[in-house]
Amino acid sequence: MWEKKVNIYNVFELRCKTTCYFGVGAIEKFKDITEWFADEGIRKVIVISDPVAYKVTGAWDKVEKFLKEKGIEYVVYDKVTPNPTTTQIDEATKLGLEFGAQAVIGIGGGSPIDTAKSVAILLEYTDKTGAELYEGKFIPKKAKPIIAINTTHGTGTEVDRFAVASILEKEYKPAIAYDCIYPTFAIDDPQLMVTLPAKQTLYTTIDALNHITEASTTIARSPYSILLAKETVRLIATYLPQALSNPNDLNARYYLLYASAIAGISFDNGLLHFTHALEHPLSAVKPELPHGLGLAMLLPAVIKEIYPATAEILAEVYEPIVPGLKGVPGEAEIIARKVEEWLFAMGITQKLSDEGFTENDVPKLTHLAMTTPSLGLLLSMAPIKAEQEVVERIYRNSLRRMQ
Repeated sequence: MWEKKVNIYNVFELRCKTTCYFGVGAIEKFKDITEWFADEGIRKVIVISDPVAYKVTGAWDKVEKFLKEKGIEYVVYDKVTPNPTTTQIDEATKLGLEFGAQAVIGIGGGSPIDTAKSVAILLEYTDKTGAELYEGKFIPKKAKPIIAINTTHGTGTEVDRFAVASILEKEYKPAIAYDCIYPTFAIDDPQLMVTLPAKQTLYTTIDALNHITEASTTIARSPYSILLAKETVRLIATYLPQALSNPNDLNARYYLLYASAIAGISFDNGLLHFTHALEHPLSAVKPELPHGLGLAMLLPAVIKEIYPATAEILAEVYEPIVPGLKGVPGEAEIIARKVEEWLFAMGITQKLSDEGFTENDVPKLTHLAMTTPSLGLLLSMAPIKAEQEVVERIYRNSLRRMQ
């Protein structure tokens, strides 16, 4: 396998619109970023994280050290939760404005980095709120510089233009996508992932798997999004079991992190459709539900629906997990069951009914999927028409394990 011929300690630059420092030891590149701050006249920054990630990963030790060495002042907002809210975004923005922050540093997984992206916008649009941003009440054209220090291998948010937040009072979980929130710099260092609990290792990796499942099959798909999808599945199938059995395996973390990054680039190009559009209502209604778990519970039913329209693509993309498919529509049931079996084998055995959802929730979830701001755009990208009965059927077929 050629992967053994790559020096995982060679920190290279993964170039997309974001300059991403990638590899074991990449966190040391934050020193270069502070030099860029100084060159740009940035003397004050706000750091956004959750209560744990920035400290337990060791990222903060380096970040604080290099900020102090350059004399860059900072303030920390560390109240971000999984499935972050517009209330948290507003709180962090207020803190940043009072401090006079000129840039935003997000340390963590998708939740802190998405929050950082949102705050970067609102620091420029001081008369706006997080809810107004996520309900599409205005279209931002600018944001403060964003630095994304990633601590999970799933979201890809460190290299893309997307962010997500929940408006709790409306049970909305919209997404935004603006060019102004591509991070200027990102750090992807596998060393920061070794403390990830097994469940988070699973859930974040399945997020990446869903990114490419959708990006390779939207109506906006391209050879690029499909190529990245194929490599993402190959890497996940190879290295997820290794990371689960040995959390300290830097080689496995490296390739799961690389899979996550290229999956982020894949859906930045190919966009998303059913699985994300239908998961957002799940974790909007139950904010404690991990995003990746919600996606995993929906994935088999989504594949079953879209496979007849995208059989040639998914048969090739999923070859490492479901070998031997011919790429014909009649295999939809086979691949759906096999993917579900693989998820169970990896350790994700829950379905929607295990998380408290019932048949009675399907109409509400369907309504939210079809009315939450931005989710209609995702549904419009699906390879089959996203009619109400299709959405309902996916939810129903995700309540319990396939028979």
